Amino acid sequence: MGKAQCSYVVILACSLLVNLLVVFNSLYTDGEWALSWTKRAAEQAEQVAAICCSGHGRAYLDGLVLDGKEPVCECNSCYGGPDCSEFTTDCAANADSGNPYFLEPFWMQHAAKSAILVSGWHRMGYSYPDDSYISAQLEASIRKLHAVVGNAVTEGKYFVFGAGSTQLLNAAVHALAPENSSSPASVVASIPYYKLYETQTELFRSLDYLFEGDVSSLKNISDADHVIEFVTSPNNPDGKLNKAVLHGPNFSAIYDRVYYWPHFTAIPASVDDDLMIFSLSKLTGHAGSRFGWAVIKNESVYQRMAEYMSTSSMGVSRDAQLRALKLIDVALETGGREIFEFGYTTMKDRWEKLTNTLSVSNRFSLQKIAPQYCTYFQKIRGPSPAYAWVKCEREEDEDCYKVLEEAKVNGRSGSEFAAENRYVRLSLIRTQDDFDVLIQRLSELVLEERQQPIYAIANNVLDLNKPLVNTLRRGLLS
Repeated sequence: MGKAQCSYVVILACSLLVNLLVVFNSLYTDGEWALSWTKRAAEQAEQVAAICCSGHGRAYLDGLVLDGKEPVCECNSCYGGPDCSEFTTDCAANADSGNPYFLEPFWMQHAAKSAILVSGWHRMGYSYPDDSYISAQLEASIRKLHAVVGNAVTEGKYFVFGAGSTQLLNAAVHALAPENSSSPASVVASIPYYKLYETQTELFRSLDYLFEGDVSSLKNISDADHVIEFVTSPNNPDGKLNKAVLHGPNFSAIYDRVYYWPHFTAIPASVDDDLMIFSLSKLTGHAGSRFGWAVIKNESVYQRMAEYMSTSSMGVSRDAQLRALKLIDVALETGGREIFEFGYTTMKDRWEKLTNTLSVSNRFSLQKIAPQYCTYFQKIRGPSPAYAWVKCEREEDEDCYKVLEEAKVNGRSGSEFAAENRYVRLSLIRTQDDFDVLIQRLSELVLEERQQPIYAIANNVLDLNKPLVNTLRRGLLS
């Protein structure tokens, strides 16, 4: 009996071993793993990525499908046709939104490294095994990235994840506003400021806080019970490295640091603010993934922000966190060098082309950004802002947005940033097509400006010589 059982065990073990070897050989050939259940998904992704859109558009897995066969091309601004090859010559330049497509070529160059396939059963639950809504691995990668770049101190601080920086901004206001206070906290920012601070604060209409506008709107600052100041650094729209204006026990600051990366600014120091907000959108360009994070020094503020996130959305999508982890780990492979050098070179070149285009104009001016030493690149580097803050200098050009709109340049009016209408923000971070059309339209506008004095002189000469011309005409006719 014992021998029979032993033989049965041996036969079973051999059978299992043979089956494992068969499976291994079928999946592992020529030193590489063969695809099994992922094969169809990978083939679909490759097929869509291979759809030709003439370099002026993209096809996506979730795009509209033509005749039930394959996704259609989604064309860049000013391009159309089935394969985006048709350029519209009289098209207006799109320089309004902050879609960071300028990094798209980088990710296309790193297609294999940055791709990720998500199984149908990936993270189906509400939380991670530790009952949190935050991936511990992702948090560790973000901390490492800040240490490598040297742009923010994260040691000993708390993290909260949100749906982009947008969700975190109001979570921060909620966390900093005093509870059960007799008067709401005043929320302020320095002009020009990002309009979302105002619209979002007013949308939620909390009894605990109220948007008051510009810092200078607080008539008697010493009597303020509590003030929350938005500090955007680098600033949107003008790229300045702003600092908090208000200081003291009744003042709190929310540092919006989403542009504090080597693409857009020199990194003079590793900042150590009490509450800082960053986003994947401006780091890797993946605005559509809606992922951001807050770095918080005070534990009670962290607890209130975490509670806000838990109550409002039960945390950020686990799929978004997985994609963010993949993208940040790709950036970390070279200590950030590849992505930041690509991003900085692209933005620096665009800024130089723009400044050269407008340098011969007396009608338009740009914000001044001085070269500065960057601790990340370890050298003095020139400006590479995300946006151009253009000013119309002529007295009659009171509405600069309309002036540019008539010249087929669509930007964002200064009033959208609580500034004068003489200013317009032009986005420099969109596709290369968008930027090329922008430079073309601005060049035409500047050329027209330079030709105006010639026409004026010619008209003056004709006016002065009208009597002579009339005399000659009479002599010829007589």
